[in-house]
Amino acid sequence: MYGTCYGACMHGIDGRTVTVEIDLANGLPAFSIVGLPDNAVRESTERVRAALKNGGFEFPMRRITVNLAPADVRKEGASFDLAIAVGILLASGQWPASVADGAMFLGELSLLGDVRPVPGVLSMALAAKDAGLARIVVPAENAREASLAGGIDVVPVARLRDVLDAALGVDYAGEQSRTADDRNAAAGDSDELDFSDVVGQMQSKRALAIAAAGRHNIVFIGPPGSGKTMLMRRLATILPPLEDDEALEVTKIYSASGQLADRGALVRRRPFRSPHHTISPQGLIGGGATPRPGEASLAHRGVLFLDELPEFPRTALESLRQPLEDGAVTIARARGAFTYPARFALAGTMNPCPCGYDGYEEGGRSCTCSLPRKLAYLSRLSGPLMDRIDMTMDVPRLRPEEAELRMREGEYGALGGPRWDTKSLIRLVDKARAAQRERYAGLGIRSNAELSGKLLHRFCRLGAEASGKLMRAYGALEFSARAHDRVLKVARTIADAEGSERIEPEHMNEALTYRALDFRRQRLRDGDMKEATSPAGGD
Repeated sequence: MYGTCYGACMHGIDGRTVTVEIDLANGLPAFSIVGLPDNAVRESTERVRAALKNGGFEFPMRRITVNLAPADVRKEGASFDLAIAVGILLASGQWPASVADGAMFLGELSLLGDVRPVPGVLSMALAAKDAGLARIVVPAENAREASLAGGIDVVPVARLRDVLDAALGVDYAGEQSRTADDRNAAAGDSDELDFSDVVGQMQSKRALAIAAAGRHNIVFIGPPGSGKTMLMRRLATILPPLEDDEALEVTKIYSASGQLADRGALVRRRPFRSPHHTISPQGLIGGGATPRPGEASLAHRGVLFLDELPEFPRTALESLRQPLEDGAVTIARARGAFTYPARFALAGTMNPCPCGYDGYEEGGRSCTCSLPRKLAYLSRLSGPLMDRIDMTMDVPRLRPEEAELRMREGEYGALGGPRWDTKSLIRLVDKARAAQRERYAGLGIRSNAELSGKLLHRFCRLGAEASGKLMRAYGALEFSARAHDRVLKVARTIADAEGSERIEPEHMNEALTYRALDFRRQRLRDGDMKEATSPAGGD
């Protein structure tokens, strides 16, 4: 006696259709699963046995063999429970074969026959649609998530018996139409954080707006209490919502990792991930015995914020070099290679030295670090990693009298500058993003940060004066070719924010001010050379 139906498994963040074959043979009662199952799949034998008995069905006392095809793909998780139970009911003749026609079955079974939710349903629903299946049977809690795939009927079930009831004519098509509006719903429209909460720091706020507008990587350098972290945590409030295809990518990642907060709506807010500095390389970029997306992939199309950047393990920081360059993470294991998208903007903060006061000796505080200690501290961030950072900026601490005056006068007047609150920064970001969207239509990129090769030279042409400024900095600060290109990209974003078609000298000037770490390294290197060549240094 034989029965077959369809299930699915996860391969990275993508779903893969699996054929579930059931054979009932004479012999001593046994229940075995073949086809590279993991422990969770093997344990489904006991869950399925109890669910069938307690759900009012007969469990065949025969030799049961379950084959999960293709046999060379490892099967993981409890999502096969429902498909195996349906296959047994089909093979034993308790259900008609029409129950499984054109359908995929996903869900974990309780011992009482209830169908429990599983992660990765969106990806598996997309796999079912690509395979040409007409409907997908999922746990009721996953139904709205499955509907996000579109183009396939979703059958929500709460118990094993509901599968037969739906096949016999219970209307299930309404679930898809009921959730259609959810595709355009944005999760959480209210923001408690606002840039107006940060007193002063006008140039830092503008730098964050430029970074958000061009999706540039940015690092703030400053003493304790200057507001670096406070500013960075407000970066998420000026990022534009995810577009439809971006939202689908991000939702698939969160669904596959079991972190989808609202199973009924696409993720519309750009992710803002802030892992602790004790995180391992596997936690940051993904991995493990069973590879899972890391923080870099969970920050896809959003921001990965690393507070106190030099305190992170060097191996973890160096592991970011590939995703920063390629926008993806590839994890190779004996059973195959897994690729996770990881196109994020890196944001970080750091002190200028171990004590935190080098160059900020105001208010009676002075730096106590020796020159070798300062150089050793900065060397925690390798040159190749910092080459991939578009913008680094000093964030000084406000003097007490300046802070008092700004609080009293609302940041206007003699101290100058407009009040950079979140709404005004959003307008600047939207203006620059609109220019990029129009310029790169049909070219396969979305932001200035993604420019490279011919496109970089095509859209970042410089006049003689702007080119001269860049080349002088290139020689003085010993830029690499990659750093040279990143300055060009930032200048292009500044021009977009100002509504300019060309990169003018003033745009290049501002872009070069966002290379604070290069200036700091150069100053310390010059000081080290003077110390080494002085009479005292030679003794």
